[in-house]
Amino acid sequence: MSASASRKWWICGLLLLASAINYMDRQTLANAAVRIKREMELNNEHYGNFEAGFGWAFAIGSIVFGILADRVPLRWLYAAVVALWSGAGIAAGFATDYNSLLLCRIFLGFFEAGHWPCGVKATRALLEPRDRSLGNGLLQSGTSIGAVITPLVLRFMMTEEAGSWRWAFQVVGAIGFLWLIAWFLLVRRADFVPAAETPRADVPAVPGIAWWQVLLSRRMAVVLAVIALINTTWQILRAWLTLFLQNGRGYTESEALYFNSVWFAFTDVGCLGAGALAFWLSRRGMDVTRSRLLVFGGCAALCAVTLALPYLPKGWPLLAVLLIAGAGALGVFPLYHAFTQDLPGSHQGKVTGVAGVAAWGFSPLAQREFGKLVDRTGSFDAGLALAGVLPLIALLCLVLFWGKANPNTA
Repeated sequence: MSASASRKWWICGLLLLASAINYMDRQTLANAAVRIKREMELNNEHYGNFEAGFGWAFAIGSIVFGILADRVPLRWLYAAVVALWSGAGIAAGFATDYNSLLLCRIFLGFFEAGHWPCGVKATRALLEPRDRSLGNGLLQSGTSIGAVITPLVLRFMMTEEAGSWRWAFQVVGAIGFLWLIAWFLLVRRADFVPAAETPRADVPAVPGIAWWQVLLSRRMAVVLAVIALINTTWQILRAWLTLFLQNGRGYTESEALYFNSVWFAFTDVGCLGAGALAFWLSRRGMDVTRSRLLVFGGCAALCAVTLALPYLPKGWPLLAVLLIAGAGALGVFPLYHAFTQDLPGSHQGKVTGVAGVAAWGFSPLAQREFGKLVDRTGSFDAGLALAGVLPLIALLCLVLFWGKANPNTA
């Protein structure tokens, strides 16, 4: 028996918390990057390698856990990946050099990848198609909540003492084990048995469709292109923001950390707002696909304001542009997840997993090249400006190749 109407939203709240913990573990490195680079005598290319190693491990983990999500009960699989990535986060606090920290980041990326196949499959099972943009918005917005909290945790825990950043990794990692208690108290296996769906006119029902047919479909190709583009934008912005503010514009560590929290709060507004707006438009009669495209386009336009960054010195206009771009960069994700949920549900885990390979197969290369560019030019500006344009290319892919929406779609 599937979850009741109220219970399903409580479970979505747990998914939000899982996303928050996921990003707290991920962002601890970004927020402590200046100190870690100094203490371990690393350069920007080394830091780019941390992000690249994380990303490639995430790509491998995406396909592994994507397959498992379609075969293993979500109640147990989800709990396992949260426990394992939390353990990897704790281990990073004990790293003594570049190689050991890189290894911890690789394990973290591999196990964190399981969050998205599990989470997206869960929202699909719990929610009707018209509710999924909002449900996905909750799932995705947890990333910002976690990222808002993390700089404040580090600001509180990091002292002038060398190595004080290590406690933050260990404390943040331990939070995941507290989440497991709530998960097992609230969630039952039957919660993820989906109710029968009303067929949508623009999503043909093909019972028993083979996985290879899904993989070779036009819409799957669009999904892969879109996630590779929007994930690269998001990962570059969230990974390099603190370094850009401190080393690129001369902000202090405290100023950069506090602004990092504000920035992620704005990204959360963009994420929840995008999901809620698409939900509102579809509830008032607009075609589901058209509402998603409209909101996706608005978010992509917001993100493209990064083109102004090379012309802005330290000051409020610069910070305002970063806030606007952040809101747009995360706002596209709940719409993207909703598009993936138009593909056959029996393969949702594999769809999300393969899409994760596309996302994380490309962005690590971009991270490495970004680090090299900064070391070569001494500036973050050009890379950040170009990163903000990628969601507009993703929008073009959706408009041209996703297929026409049916005006009668419910």
